[in-house]
Amino acid sequence: METVMLHLKKMEDATYSFMDRWGLGCLRLSLAVIFIWFGILKPLGLSSVEEMVVATIRWLPILTDQQWVHVIGWWEVLIGVGFLFRKTTRIALVLLAVQMGGTFMPLVMLPEVVYQAGYIPFGLTMEGQYIIKNLLVISAAMVVGGTLRK
Repeated sequence: METVMLHLKKMEDATYSFMDRWGLGCLRLSLAVIFIWFGILKPLGLSSVEEMVVATIRWLPILTDQQWVHVIGWWEVLIGVGFLFRKTTRIALVLLAVQMGGTFMPLVMLPEVVYQAGYIPFGLTMEGQYIIKNLLVISAAMVVGGTLRK
């Protein structure tokens, strides 16, 4: 039994060591991939959330709907690229903080889009779930940002 426990302990130590060594890099890369991928879809006209984006920012008459979609898309690409490099992570975090404010706006401005009828606030539609998953993105960004002073 001691031999089994020793092997399990070694496997556990190896697993934790692997996570410690690669976890932060994987987290940074994941954030970069998500933002670059989701961002580039917008200016290419391939984003499934384009209508929701337009409906959310329509009250800002500064740019046309399409111009806003392009600005938001390229903004997200910049966030992603910023997470690729330690030196630009602070910029990515600032851009992300601004972007997340806009990302959560449909929860208030478009309840008919993000909630199933009669189930506010728990019955999220696919669009609502897409928005709420950003809580994980914010947490991941906080972990990455928390390492910048080390």
